[in-house]
Amino acid sequence: MSHTLHRRGTEANLQQDYIVFSMTAKGFNEINSRYALQEFLRILDKYEHVNMGDMKTGGKFLVNKDQIINNVADTSIVHAVFSDRKQLRDALKELKEADLGVSVIVSGIVEHVEQACQEAGIDPHTVEYSVGIRGKLARIPEDELLEITTMCGHGMVSQHLVRQMLLDLKCGKRTAQEAGEYLATPCVCGVFNPQRAQRLLEELAELWCYDEV
Repeated sequence: MSHTLHRRGTEANLQQDYIVFSMTAKGFNEINSRYALQEFLRILDKYEHVNMGDMKTGGKFLVNKDQIINNVADTSIVHAVFSDRKQLRDALKELKEADLGVSVIVSGIVEHVEQACQEAGIDPHTVEYSVGIRGKLARIPEDELLEITTMCGHGMVSQHLVRQMLLDLKCGKRTAQEAGEYLATPCVCGVFNPQRAQRLLEELAELWCYDEV
């Protein structure tokens, strides 16, 4: 199961949100895998992406790209986020050609990911679906906020921080771009999509009143 599997949203606002990541299997291909994982990041970095990171070091809104790549370890889980499906396709094609010997996972709308894989000459091994949230649903925030907070698969982006960014945006203290990038900083894996957050914040700022924030 992937921590990027549970992103909430509509088909329309998820069309520019694709996460590519890799990890190794303990006892199988973990030893000395750091070199393959570093090359994985170098390949993805050639293509236009909106975030990148390693859960051991942090995302690119916390540390610089060179630190992320240089600090990769055998036990790292490395990621990049794309907003353009063509960039995703081209990155996957080069990863296939590189044949690094590590698993590659892509999260996104299934039909779009399958199309990108087909165009890159890849036959997906497995498809996983999220069945949603179960339990005391009254304790979770509004769906509009979940569309933003679930972009951090480990729940490090608080709904209260999102509300503060909305308030800052409505008061003119931050731009939507600044707010989206600020929300990306707690997501140490680097799987948060700040561009999608920016668009969602702009929409919410138009609709929500101050007392709702």
